[in-house]
Amino acid sequence: MQFSILNKPLDKIKADLELIFVVDKNLKHKFIKDEKSFKFSNYKADSPLLLIENARLYIPVTKLEFDELRLAAAKAYNCVKRLNVKKIKLASYLAECTKMSFQSLVEGFALGAYEFNKYKEKKENYTLNEIIFSTEEFEGKKVDTVKAELGIKHGKIMASAANFTKDIVNEIPEIYTPLKMAEDAQILAKNLKNVTCKIYDEKFLKKENMNAFLAVNRASVYPPRLIHLVYKPKSPKKKIVFVGKGLTYDSGGLSLKPADYMLTMKADKSGAAAALGIIKGASELELPFEIHAVCGVTENMIGGNAYKPDDVLISRSGVTIEVRNTDAEGRLVLADCLSWAQELKPDILIDMATLTGACVVGLGEYTIGLMGNNEELKSELKAKSAKSGEFATVLEFNRHLRELVKSQIADVSNIASSRYGGAITAGIFLDKFIKEEFKDKWIHEDIAGPAYTEKAWGYNQSGATGAGVRMNLYYLNALAKEL
Repeated sequence: MQFSILNKPLDKIKADLELIFVVDKNLKHKFIKDEKSFKFSNYKADSPLLLIENARLYIPVTKLEFDELRLAAAKAYNCVKRLNVKKIKLASYLAECTKMSFQSLVEGFALGAYEFNKYKEKKENYTLNEIIFSTEEFEGKKVDTVKAELGIKHGKIMASAANFTKDIVNEIPEIYTPLKMAEDAQILAKNLKNVTCKIYDEKFLKKENMNAFLAVNRASVYPPRLIHLVYKPKSPKKKIVFVGKGLTYDSGGLSLKPADYMLTMKADKSGAAAALGIIKGASELELPFEIHAVCGVTENMIGGNAYKPDDVLISRSGVTIEVRNTDAEGRLVLADCLSWAQELKPDILIDMATLTGACVVGLGEYTIGLMGNNEELKSELKAKSAKSGEFATVLEFNRHLRELVKSQIADVSNIASSRYGGAITAGIFLDKFIKEEFKDKWIHEDIAGPAYTEKAWGYNQSGATGAGVRMNLYYLNALAKEL
């Protein structure tokens, strides 16, 4: 889809359809042109209204805020995508920032237009391929076209990174094995500026004593892979490392999931997929940081050689782990990957994982859980990423929950002794593998809720949402502005 801005009044721009946002139900605004049709249809600006005879679409917007603009753009796209419309025109609608207003609108259109239909026999073809903005603004403000064009550029990059991640997460487990993810990472590096990729196999993992990671892989017919992508611009200002959980399929292992819980477990690779998406976005945004993506990629399957409840694993860091449930496998992969990632000496270390159902129970399907030891760092990430529209909530560690992951026979248990507080106790487990010098530089993001949902919401379709990609890119972009 193409986006452009023209320094012309709206009525001087040729298009197949005019899109008008009805802000705060104000039907008296100068952009409103169809009072008679409103009266006939008893229109109250509480739902979209498509007037085919007048080639106009009205979309209600509660107020001029960035995420409201995203939602309105996505809603508009879905109202007209099946029509024989090639071009849409609309005025400029500015929230508090020109660049971010256009960025949000472009994100809304591009995210709303995403489809994963490769396995459909009949694929719908849509004609809409161009969105044209007029510099005529809703409140009569002067539009800085340089800032608007930058917003359009960044909006396309943000949405592209998220949609790239969605494609990975939505892909089926028969196709998307650890080897396929490694292949995709290599292709990604070849296509991006200042990005390199190294793939490490099971021999390397054995050499590095990544025994927890290897244990999870033991019953899979596909070998594990450690993916290491690096985006390194000239004279980077910080080193930021993202660690992603990449379970390309999770059966639960010998602690086998019930059938209805196993469905959608192709999405257990969402953390690693998000890390790849962040590298893509960072390179295209030309961020001034050295950014690493470290992804532990494997399946968790069943078989005669599967790792077992009651096993004790010796992790890369030397911390011993009592296995009490093989379906708490993602934290075992992350334990070794976080240990390895700390060798890179990051200024900020962030892991992303669809780690716990408890996080979904506690926060709902739409919210990411943020955990770590540094209150200021967690609050900073939440505040600086807020304009992305992704929801995040800080979950606090406490000394009483730390007691729950103690083991009688090892240094730590891979599940807590209580069913309550499971999202936080999983974060506390990971904290056992963070060295003292990185305790205040580490954040754990549990993306289990929003990473994959079986119903559409907001500007997200059912399925993968690219959770964490835009949130972290917004955070990085905000950090870059402070330099």
